Amino acid sequence: MTTSSTAVTVIARLRAAPGQEAAVRRQALSLVAPALAEPGCLSYRPYEDPLEPGSWIVVEEWTDRAAFDAHLRSPHLAAAMAAGPELLSGPPQETVLVRAD
Repeated sequence: MTTSSTAVTVIARLRAAPGQEAAVRRQALSLVAPALAEPGCLSYRPYEDPLEPGSWIVVEEWTDRAAFDAHLRSPHLAAAMAAGPELLSGPPQETVLVRAD
């Protein structure tokens, strides 16, 4: 059961549109510092698949769902999402997880 005070881990998967791999890399890396500065962000780590350039997984850890929801409304993420249709081959796929204790 998830409560508002339960820590969450988010796994976001995204794929660059053809020819946009470098732009997606720049954007993914540019989000790290602002995300880490947000209240409730425990970690924010983008990974690129070495066997599929342009395929990314971002692993995020937040103190609770409210902190993650605030991140979704942040100006830097809003700007990235606005650029998404031209940079990505489709919308990011997110999985929100809670640790089983």
